[in-house]
Amino acid sequence: MGHMLIFGMGYAASHLARRLRARGWEVTGTTRDGRGDSIAFDETPAVLAALRSATHILSSVPPVDGADSVLARYGDAVAVAPAGWVGYLSSTGVYGDAGGAWVDESAPIKGRRPDRNTADAAWQALRSDVSVFRLPGIYGPGRSILDRISEGRAHRIDLPEQIFSRVHVDDIAGGVIASFKGPADIYNLADDEPCHQNRLVEWGCAMLGTPLPVLQSIDEAGLSPAARAFYAENRRVANGRAKRLLGWSPRYPTFREGLASLIRS
Repeated sequence: MGHMLIFGMGYAASHLARRLRARGWEVTGTTRDGRGDSIAFDETPAVLAALRSATHILSSVPPVDGADSVLARYGDAVAVAPAGWVGYLSSTGVYGDAGGAWVDESAPIKGRRPDRNTADAAWQALRSDVSVFRLPGIYGPGRSILDRISEGRAHRIDLPEQIFSRVHVDDIAGGVIASFKGPADIYNLADDEPCHQNRLVEWGCAMLGTPLPVLQSIDEAGLSPAARAFYAENRRVANGRAKRLLGWSPRYPTFREGLASLIRS
């Protein structure tokens, strides 16, 4: 079995770690404070030792304050590490607004966050065996529209042409694992049916037996800056490359299958 070093044991990375450990892999993860069985990110000797023994390296740490902390602190070591596979969890936000059009991995990088665009390009350039996974909105257990409906935080926004892509956290793990035997490349990991967020709210409310939130303008909804930014871009994300080159297909091809699995669990 392999040894995966994961920088940043967040939601998606922790899910991947559980999948790998269930297969007998050794997984070493970093966190800011070294909680649990992880290594503190700034515990340099321990991180460098893990880099020397890891067969696979993944960073799920987004840039903060304009910089990628993993590349800044450990980029040189990752570049020469003996691992045979390196991955980076990026964002489909690097594509920027497409006016609802489809985007694939050949689309220009013009996202509104220059630090995210720069980090995506820097990981690609770090070494020849890096795979970059561009992810849309992530959902899964404890982090879905069902939770927001139950907590009274769901909104229906009156922007009828707004389209989003999304991906179940289990399908991210599946795509990363599939890439271990595939070519290093850039891969969009998204479901097969981009759609308006209101469709998820309506479906979830029907399944939970909850009244629909009132339809509001984006100003009336009083959204946080982060939530407003979610509605600032409009695109459909194509996933064909991962299907062709990795033999990957989403276990949850639409939000219906994904949310139904969460209701069952």
